[in-house]
Amino acid sequence: MRSFSTLCTLGLLFGIPLSSIAQQQTEFSGTVQTDAGEPLPGATVFLKGTYLGSTTNSAGNFRLLVPGTMLPAPLMVSFVGYESAMDTLSITGRPLFIILQPSAALINEVVVSASRVEENILRAPVTVDKLNAQHLARLSTPDLVMGLARQKGVDVTSSGLLMASASTRGFSGATSERLVQLVDMMDTQSPSLNINPGNALGLPEVDMASVEVLHGPSSALYGANAFNGVVLTTSKDPFQHPGLSVRLRGGTRSYLDGQLRYARRLGQRWALKLTGSYATGQEWIAATYDPLTAAYAPGNNAQGSGLGYDAVNRYGDVGTTFGPTGGALNGKTVFMPGWTEREIIDGDDKAMLYRIVPSLHFLVTDKVKAMVEFKRAQGTTAYQFTNRYRLSNFATNQFRAELKSDRWFVLAYQTQDFGKNSYDLPFTGSFIQTQKDPRSEAGLSYAQQYFGAYALAYNTFLANPANAGNTAGAEQAARAQAAPFQLTAGSPEFNEARSRVVNDATPGVGSRINPSSLLNDVSGQYDYQSKLVNAVVGGASRQYRLGSDGMLFSDQDGKRIINDEFGAYLQLSKELLQNRLKLTAAGRVDDSKNFKPVFSPRGSAVFAFDKAKTHNLRASYNQAYRTPTQQGQYLSLDLSRVLLLGNISNGFQGYSTAVAGSLGSILSNPATAQETLDTYALNADRLKPERVATWEIGYKGLVVPNVVLDLNYYRSSYQDFIGQVRLISNIDGSRPTPAQLAAAATGARPLQTGPTRVIQVQANAAQQVHASGSMASLTYTPRKQLNLTGNYTLSLLERKRLPERFQAYYNTPRHKFNLGAYGEVGKAFNYSLNYRWAEGHLFESPFAAGELKAYSSLDAQVGYHLSKYHTTVQAGGTNLANTTNIQVYGGPQISRLAYLGLTVELK
Repeated sequence: MRSFSTLCTLGLLFGIPLSSIAQQQTEFSGTVQTDAGEPLPGATVFLKGTYLGSTTNSAGNFRLLVPGTMLPAPLMVSFVGYESAMDTLSITGRPLFIILQPSAALINEVVVSASRVEENILRAPVTVDKLNAQHLARLSTPDLVMGLARQKGVDVTSSGLLMASASTRGFSGATSERLVQLVDMMDTQSPSLNINPGNALGLPEVDMASVEVLHGPSSALYGANAFNGVVLTTSKDPFQHPGLSVRLRGGTRSYLDGQLRYARRLGQRWALKLTGSYATGQEWIAATYDPLTAAYAPGNNAQGSGLGYDAVNRYGDVGTTFGPTGGALNGKTVFMPGWTEREIIDGDDKAMLYRIVPSLHFLVTDKVKAMVEFKRAQGTTAYQFTNRYRLSNFATNQFRAELKSDRWFVLAYQTQDFGKNSYDLPFTGSFIQTQKDPRSEAGLSYAQQYFGAYALAYNTFLANPANAGNTAGAEQAARAQAAPFQLTAGSPEFNEARSRVVNDATPGVGSRINPSSLLNDVSGQYDYQSKLVNAVVGGASRQYRLGSDGMLFSDQDGKRIINDEFGAYLQLSKELLQNRLKLTAAGRVDDSKNFKPVFSPRGSAVFAFDKAKTHNLRASYNQAYRTPTQQGQYLSLDLSRVLLLGNISNGFQGYSTAVAGSLGSILSNPATAQETLDTYALNADRLKPERVATWEIGYKGLVVPNVVLDLNYYRSSYQDFIGQVRLISNIDGSRPTPAQLAAAATGARPLQTGPTRVIQVQANAAQQVHASGSMASLTYTPRKQLNLTGNYTLSLLERKRLPERFQAYYNTPRHKFNLGAYGEVGKAFNYSLNYRWAEGHLFESPFAAGELKAYSSLDAQVGYHLSKYHTTVQAGGTNLANTTNIQVYGGPQISRLAYLGLTVELK
């Protein structure tokens, strides 16, 4: 890690040419105002194509030093919500007076993500949304990603107060495997978990210049896993945005959030920036006590059964199936009751996140900037995927070095994560139960004694002729007799047993997970512009170095798993018909260690119906691919009831888990056993990348003054679709023989130990999977005092073609919508309001699957600006009506969160 960052830093420093020596400067000053004659504080003023710039002060004034050799030079002035203006700086150094006109519904926004170069949002070839600084200031959620749910076509799932995941075009979940989340073109994923943990490795909102959401396949420009979209956050440049910003919030659920940004120019060439944040609050606790389905817990009983049952959010529901020695319990499965999530975390119910981001910037020339940056993020929150986890003090370090101009960049960064004190909640409960009871002279575990006492009392009760057939009475008597062997949450014995488990990383004994993996990435891009054609060419090299000491990955030998990826792309664009028609073609080739090279093409056309280009029709065809996640390739996690494995060897052969309940009768007839078993045969071939081809057509334009309409329809066809398959197989991937099945099906824990197990792996579907959808958004901005927004999303998945028991993890409501309003009243008061609703739907994950009810949230914020003190006082909240808002099956209710706060801006 140290050598990597040192190398990048030296590379930048050695690149400093002699031209960086200070030149003779000419000073310019000026004023920026609105069309009503009001000053515009915070407007950005900079020389086009350079990093020379400044911002206006509270009176709308600015001053700028420009090398004399650059004059005359074009000066760009911009402010969110207004038309950008351009003036020319001359040698005379005359004072400037610039008036900005209000922008009609923000139709002049510039986006970068759609084509990796700047372009007007109306002319983007694919569907893209942008949140500017004003939009970001209106968000009332505790995490940026949660706030993205206001956008059309964006699905957000929250599994903790500071843990949220975003997706577009369906296939949502508690992890965003199909969407790439970038900050200044750096991937924010955790190398070990292959997820973007909310905005933990992102930026505090006070340092965000903009956030763009790119919908749909984007591998042609962004490579692997930009499968359903990209979220690109751009930070504020310290040369263009110097000053001090402080944001403080405090509210219900012991919520506290403090953010700071300080940026300062050091002379004409150097600048430093320091950004930091700290947030904490009472965690949302999952509390779903439905029984796990048979696919997740074979032999599970119905809710309320006197034999016990394995509940979704009760951890430690250890089960055993009795054989003939169990007497009247022969063939029945008894579950020892576990503990709720709140009991298992034992007071560890505070979510927390802090970030520290110092950076140093240097203008090599007026058009070339070098910078180095370090980012430290550490937090505690809930996380859900293969199981439900408590990420306790989970930390990430990121080092970045970059050299860039307005036409090209070279970027290198390294990300390393640390599990710290994180632990698995279901494992914690199970391993407490299977610990040896210090009171037992025979050295038996709590579970062994519980089941022994249960069986004795059950059979004793039924042995009494007066109780014949009274199984309910037997179950009640058995539970009472076994209860002393169930530890009471919060008792000294429970606390001691829990402490031993959560602090022990030994597989099968402790629940602590402490992965520490690295991601190294080097990329570059060049933008070539000419009258004939514009071209963008770039490439990237990435290396994963996975480490978990066998607790998460198949690195039981203690050596890191190395996985390399490479890619290069080219995009060509041309404008025709007096620049009303824009044609773009792009393609990217990617190669990786475990899979063959893949090619991702994209073609698009944008046509403007009018000379002003306010009515634009777009059409595109995209192919993209998704490399299986690092966990999909190298996972090795034993959940007892199921063994999760990576699938890059020779695949797995076995039988459907549907056969589990019939194994006894099938194997009792050896002559026909194999023939009958063959009817349940199920295979999971070696993984390969998933492909998607998407056609999209859309319109975006100013339909009438102050009304912007954005419509689109898409249809996607997925080949080699990656989903989850559960089957009964041997650990080495071979198909079990009847004799192996017979051996595995006997004992107290059938199919939970030994070489024949219930195994879950990622696998490709042989059939094509089709998904389609449509989105519509309308923005009406008649005046500053009142602006209205609304969007609707329709999402469809054709499930009929999917194999039986194949889990697609679509996890997306068919219908959802947002309705909102925002505005500024007078010079001081501002407000925003948003109501979100989503239809109930099936939610699948490796942890649990079930139906979600319809969920909604009413979010609001009001602010009052005290210009004399450069301060805005705020009040706001999310889910203010406290309606049903469970977004992940097995996850928590996202209840009301209200706050008061203030923001201070000193330029």
